[in-house]
Amino acid sequence: MQNSVAALLLVISGCASAQPADADLARIEHIVVIYAENRSFDNLYGLFPGANGIANATPESTTQLDRDGTPLAVLPPVWKAGKPDPAFPINLPNRPFRIDAPPISLPLSTPTRDLVHLFHVNQEQIAGGRNNMFAALSDAGGLAMGHYDGSPLPMWRWAREFVLADNFFQAAFGGSFLNHFWLVCACTPRHPGAPAAARTALDANGKLRRRENVASALSGPLRFLEGTYSADGYAINSAQPPYQPSDVRPAPGGDARYADPARNPLPPQTAKTIGDTLSARGVSWAWYAGGWNAALADGMKPSGRHQIIYTAADNSPNYQPHHNPLNYFARFAPGTAERERHLRDYADLINVIDAGTLPQVAFYKPPGALNEHPGYTDVLSGDRHIAEVIGKIRASRYWSKVAVIVAYDENGGFWDHVAPPGGPGWGDRWGPGTRIPAIIVSPYARRGYIDSTPYDTTSIIKFITRPFALELLPGVRPRMGDLTGAFDFGSR
Repeated sequence: MQNSVAALLLVISGCASAQPADADLARIEHIVVIYAENRSFDNLYGLFPGANGIANATPESTTQLDRDGTPLAVLPPVWKAGKPDPAFPINLPNRPFRIDAPPISLPLSTPTRDLVHLFHVNQEQIAGGRNNMFAALSDAGGLAMGHYDGSPLPMWRWAREFVLADNFFQAAFGGSFLNHFWLVCACTPRHPGAPAAARTALDANGKLRRRENVASALSGPLRFLEGTYSADGYAINSAQPPYQPSDVRPAPGGDARYADPARNPLPPQTAKTIGDTLSARGVSWAWYAGGWNAALADGMKPSGRHQIIYTAADNSPNYQPHHNPLNYFARFAPGTAERERHLRDYADLINVIDAGTLPQVAFYKPPGALNEHPGYTDVLSGDRHIAEVIGKIRASRYWSKVAVIVAYDENGGFWDHVAPPGGPGWGDRWGPGTRIPAIIVSPYARRGYIDSTPYDTTSIIKFITRPFALELLPGVRPRMGDLTGAFDFGSR
């Protein structure tokens, strides 16, 4: 499906420097992974000096096609509730455009609407690596082609000082739920008993069925018949956890710690995770989630409206249940010691940094209010938050022995011009999908460096595996890099 020439060029660009030895990597005693939301590389870093950005895009990818395969005369309107959004001009030229510049001038501090980012839709938008169906297949129309000048962002400055990876791809097609699983297990969860109504049926051409036939993208957005599960029962779009916090409430009169099984949450999963391999080697670790404690208490309420989950009102942290992948695994079920030890709140992360008890590997998931997801938050507030967390680590006793990896889970429906690599060793049925930003910060990281090695989300698992000599999870893609191209131990 993907462009093999592009993949070959990525390999060549990624082989410029020798790999660090494991003895050097052992100098990194702590790894912190921060996972933000729903931005393509071009959406935030497409104007980054020296990076493979929008200026390198070819007309094949910038010129968006209509649903019949012909070039669009102009971009579709930005749809809002099925009508053109008055915040955006109609008849924008058929090419990428600045959201934060005239005539639109929506700053990084202003949220936009959400965009469709489903498993099969993402594949159709990528269009065999041409990336020319993003606008036509988006429920947000032309917004899919929007991007920002990210230079005012605090994380842009961290990227200028340290390493920006400009060939890093989301591991799985589609949305946040699946890409969080690929971060921790390089796997796609399965529900063999998934109801038929929740499974996705493709048409005779292997494409998603549409709810209605809107022939031209200029006439209106599409609505897709994409279910939570594939036809063979894999969870490809957002399914809810079997344990609280979940958007599925407890059963009436049942155990308040569990989601109501009658409402079909994803069954507990048993695949091996990076947490399992860390524990097997005696390496300390934890997953820290913003809003975890509050959402846990809220999720166990027997009835009534969620106040923490899926809510941005009243200064809620807006905890997102499908962003905590370990809460789907039987090993971390309610009442287990593993759950108490490894599933923690953001406040706990701050406490362990201050107390000098930071685990050797820490994952941090910001709450919805600070994760940069379109629709319910803006870019700037989350970017500032992540930069502040890194600043706190830099000021701590851990700075001399830490590596911080900041990555986005997926593109959120935004266009990017680079074709994902494909073929044996590069990809499989599940991905990789669209290119996303990744930033590596460490005293051992290269300075002011753009790393063009081909990476995807499973590269984070590869990197964690090396300094701690872990078993490599089977789903990790063998030809993707392990992030060591971002490091230079020779001068440190």
